[in-house]
Amino acid sequence: MKNKSTHVKFKHSLAAAAVSACLIASTVSFAASNTSGSIFGRAEAGTEITYLNKGTGVSRTITVPAGGRFNISSVPAGTYVVMDSAGNEQEVQVTIGRGSNVSFDTIEVVEVIGSRIKAIDTSSVESTEVFTADTVQRLPLPRDSVAVALLTPGAIQGGANFDRNLPSFGGASIGENGYYIDGMDVTNLRTLLSFANLPQDAIEQTQIKSGGYGVEYGRALGGIINVVTKSGSNDWAFGGSLYSVHDALRSSEKNTINRKLDGSSEILTYNSADTESRLEYNIYASGPLIENKLFFFVNLEGQDDDIDNYSRNDSYNIKTDTPNYLAKLDWYITDEHLLRFTHINNQTEYDRTEYHNLNGEEWAGKHGEQTNSYTYQEGGDMSILSYTGHLSDNLTLNLMAGKLKHQYLKVPSLEGGDCAYAWDTTNGVGWPGRKAIGCWNAPTQDEVTDDIDDIDKRDSYRADIDWVLGDHRLRFGYNAESYDSTSPGSSYSGGIYYRYQTAHENNDCTINGVLLDCGTETVRIRTNEIVSATFSVENTAWYIEDSWQLSDNILVYGGLRGETFTNNDGQGRTFLESDHLIAPRFGFSWDIDGDSSKKFYGTLGRYYIPVASNTNIRATREEHFRENHYIVTGGWNADGSPVSLGQEFGRSVVDDQIANPAVIADANLEPMYQDELILGYEQRVTDDWTLGAKFMGRTVGSGMDDFCGKDGFVRWADDNGYDNFDPHSLAGCIIINPGEDITIAMDLNNDGTLTNVTTPASYHGLPEYKRHYLGLQLTAEKALSDNWLLNLSYVLSRTFGNVEGYVNSSLAQEDPGATQDFDHANFMHGAYGNLPTDRTHQFKAFGIYDFTEELSVSMNLSLISGIPLSCQGFVSTEGMLEGDGTTAYDLGNFNRYSASSFYCNDGSGNQVLTKRGDEGRSNWLYTADLGIAYAPAWYEGLVLKATVYNLFDWQRPDAYDQEKDLDRGNPAVNHNFLKATSFQPPRYVQLTARYSF
Repeated sequence: MKNKSTHVKFKHSLAAAAVSACLIASTVSFAASNTSGSIFGRAEAGTEITYLNKGTGVSRTITVPAGGRFNISSVPAGTYVVMDSAGNEQEVQVTIGRGSNVSFDTIEVVEVIGSRIKAIDTSSVESTEVFTADTVQRLPLPRDSVAVALLTPGAIQGGANFDRNLPSFGGASIGENGYYIDGMDVTNLRTLLSFANLPQDAIEQTQIKSGGYGVEYGRALGGIINVVTKSGSNDWAFGGSLYSVHDALRSSEKNTINRKLDGSSEILTYNSADTESRLEYNIYASGPLIENKLFFFVNLEGQDDDIDNYSRNDSYNIKTDTPNYLAKLDWYITDEHLLRFTHINNQTEYDRTEYHNLNGEEWAGKHGEQTNSYTYQEGGDMSILSYTGHLSDNLTLNLMAGKLKHQYLKVPSLEGGDCAYAWDTTNGVGWPGRKAIGCWNAPTQDEVTDDIDDIDKRDSYRADIDWVLGDHRLRFGYNAESYDSTSPGSSYSGGIYYRYQTAHENNDCTINGVLLDCGTETVRIRTNEIVSATFSVENTAWYIEDSWQLSDNILVYGGLRGETFTNNDGQGRTFLESDHLIAPRFGFSWDIDGDSSKKFYGTLGRYYIPVASNTNIRATREEHFRENHYIVTGGWNADGSPVSLGQEFGRSVVDDQIANPAVIADANLEPMYQDELILGYEQRVTDDWTLGAKFMGRTVGSGMDDFCGKDGFVRWADDNGYDNFDPHSLAGCIIINPGEDITIAMDLNNDGTLTNVTTPASYHGLPEYKRHYLGLQLTAEKALSDNWLLNLSYVLSRTFGNVEGYVNSSLAQEDPGATQDFDHANFMHGAYGNLPTDRTHQFKAFGIYDFTEELSVSMNLSLISGIPLSCQGFVSTEGMLEGDGTTAYDLGNFNRYSASSFYCNDGSGNQVLTKRGDEGRSNWLYTADLGIAYAPAWYEGLVLKATVYNLFDWQRPDAYDQEKDLDRGNPAVNHNFLKATSFQPPRYVQLTARYSF
């Protein structure tokens, strides 16, 4: 049960409304930190202002300085009673990153509790939204922070092609966001495509920054998702929740189809028989260990998931019941000093059982003979220790230290690891119709990894000082982090890979670019040896900012952020180092009428993004790859090896990568940055309705990617008399700023001596990295009053340029900063146009309606227009040097690339240049989610809820096959071109029960 606490009640009168300008007067309020808010206002100089946290009983008193403005920073989120020395009181809700306005300098103090008047936040220049736990629980939202982020205007789901649940903000790719928990950056710095998980019921508030964020934040170009976890209070509180998604309440998912050249078709991805049931339960407890001093909060999240997945010849079942938990302590050493410790465990074990269909049955939709059973795990834990010290009325110190560990899924060594990885794709069945042969552990263990954990470790430290000087609020801070990624080495099962193919009508009798006699049997043989290593990233940042209340109505903001990025190879040697990166940011907020009813604001700033450790892994690890094609007779042996290996045909590939930091990155490399302009206007038109309009413009400067062309260096060496230059001495790919001159260490005389050489950009033919975003956002928000609330938004936008960003959605390539876009100049031919994150129209609506105090309904709707579709084909090799035929020359290197350029087969075998977006746009995507909640008055503390996701079961295509070409030199085209490769998730129902006491 809960202890009773004193509730101070306030009223709102017509007389008070007459002086509402005093209630919400624009005063000095500034951006708060990423874990707390602030309380600001006006009172007579010398007045004592006391603020009391109603939950913890902790209070603090400050004295209003000369000038009559006061600002209290680093105030933990919660409900506060604010009092002046005359005994006047007001109650305010403090949310993270925002200021709460309280003024005592008027004739009548307007005292309001539970008022639905929405005061526009004129204290901040940022574009931010804060969602409390109560709001999130009431809306029909999936149980993850991304679902909350997608409520904000301009945020779209961008992970469909990657089978990931990730947002795209303002034209940025899904690999350019930042994620924080209790002040610690928890973005996965290996991929930038995930973040540390935590029990959702342990989240108190979620802050979404879609742009214009202050210099405290960096290392992101898209948006920021910042969560603060729950804390204990003087009220003892216990409870639990149950969330059930049963397969019986889920619609069948659509299959995808493979269309063959001979006119037949078959299932490509078998989804319709899959089953999925998930059960999540939470138990929490919180309260005072020492009243008014020491508080705890603990949340245990259990799970019981059961998933069946079926494919053509095989199937598997995954079960997990591993609990996760969060534990938090808040120690108010004194009223001025707070120490917090948060520990999160999110390690999850999966029990996986694999089966092979009986009697060769295909698409059985049931489990056959068991082939494997094993347990593997992912996740880890994190700990965050933070301190807040109010050293004086106007000086506050914040410190944070955090550690994070995350382990990736890794299949343990299974039986058959010494057998060759081998597939039968003969008789024209192609890859979709493949059958495993030999004794390898199909389909699971196609490669064998070294016996070390695939794991990331992060250490993070930061210090922030907040200093109020009259009308100025100065903030400055420093952050340092190290991130180590240990990646185990691997090779194909048995150390070799065989794929058998027949020259057939379905491949136009063309294999490896060679027209063969139809019926000819062939084998492709590959080997790939990758060496284990640990790769590290070290990032630092400092910042200083001033929020200056220039006048009663105008707030001016200016800040500088300095950053350094350092990336090291597997031997600890630095191959990329960027320092003295200065990111200036400016902003203003004009409270037009001085009563927080109309706000005009703007920001202008620069934002840098670091280089992910995946780039370290891709660019610097030791790796040896070989590929050859042979005529084969007699089929294969029992172990999958050829019975009789015949003549080799077509091109071969030899690729050896030996790490040398001096040849990996341009010596003058500038990390990727983005400049952003925002202008916005908000107006409260009634007590509970607020309208807004915002323009956002973004442009990427100094883009960064890897470049794998060698011919430009060869030609430069020839032109400058270096006849002995050997391109084998160059790295396979180097990190550059596309369109700029390249300065790299080269062995000019083939004698082992490296010399830094600048080759002009004209030798490489690359255009500059270009990405632009223009967006107009319109919003209408009704605060909760008369039993309902509603939020409406529309965004009209365009994202255009020649590169999506840190990922390539069209190819489902998720190597941040190392996509194939700039691997060669020919990939950029036709690349300029509307980009894959371009969705011209976005309509969103969410709301709640309370029929009674017991029964309510909620909804979440979105209508999102389609993305541009393009033709992807084999890159033109015109003008490429053949040299010795190896990958040291461009012809040998880029001949092996898949259909991934804008050169496309015209149906007669000719590669014709197309342009990005030539194939029109995909269909619109619709979502409609509905929630119904019942909180019976006869059982206080109980809430029952049913949520229907995708209410109308819209399963529209959300990803497409944009590859038109089948094989290099093959005149036939892909019959799956522009057909769906995935669909929106089907309708399903989640049943929820929550109880607190």
